[in-house]
Amino acid sequence: MLKRRIIPVQLLLNGRLVKPVQFGEYRDVGNPISSSKVYSSQDADELVFLNIARENRDCRDLVTLIDRVSEVCFMPLTVGGGIDSLEVARDLIRSGADKIVLNSAAYSNPGLITQISRLAGSQAVMVSIDARWREENQDYVLYSDCGRKAENVKLEEHVQRVVSAGAGEILVTSIDREGTMKGYDLELIKRTADCTRVPVIGHGGAGNFKHMKEVFLETGINALACASLFNFGDNNPIRAKAFLTNYGLDFKTC
Repeated sequence: MLKRRIIPVQLLLNGRLVKPVQFGEYRDVGNPISSSKVYSSQDADELVFLNIARENRDCRDLVTLIDRVSEVCFMPLTVGGGIDSLEVARDLIRSGADKIVLNSAAYSNPGLITQISRLAGSQAVMVSIDARWREENQDYVLYSDCGRKAENVKLEEHVQRVVSAGAGEILVTSIDREGTMKGYDLELIKRTADCTRVPVIGHGGAGNFKHMKEVFLETGINALACASLFNFGDNNPIRAKAFLTNYGLDFKTC
């Protein structure tokens, strides 16, 4: 059985960490270098960095950032946001990234998934899926381009397509729940996990440790990502794991 993981997500905008709500208005929450150093001391299993700038998608700043973070942070680093070429992915890996996150490129250029997986292995390719529930569709609609472009593909079809292309992990985010701290979208996470054998990370909505317990126990996935839970309030991965261990959720390698 895979090790359970708690993964802080750090959203980057113009060199700062921010926390939006439903991909909209955001608050500044700090310096990415300082924050990464703190998480490194708090037993986080991995850090995910996502560049959410909608206009400036230059990845050179990401390369510089990961180079600096890798000097103070000793855990797997996962990086995404505007990555659209093998060259950029290679530069990020050389700077210290352990995994590359693809979102928009997974729709427009799925061959890039294959290229990166051949370069560094499928475990180094994470595909991020942003989804919103639409009543008129009675289904989830997937979005690219930082939540601005609706994609004409079903959730299960997209998951199967990117895994076939070489993705080794899926990060699924509920746009409806993101930043609200009202709890994860269990149905979205469960549907994603049910259609693939690669690890699925649930993201979007964590407001307390009970929300995390609910997902682990009801969906069977092994990893959860969150930002607001750790950004606002006196919470951290150590406390999260201590709470969850009381419910039989082991964070040691199984």
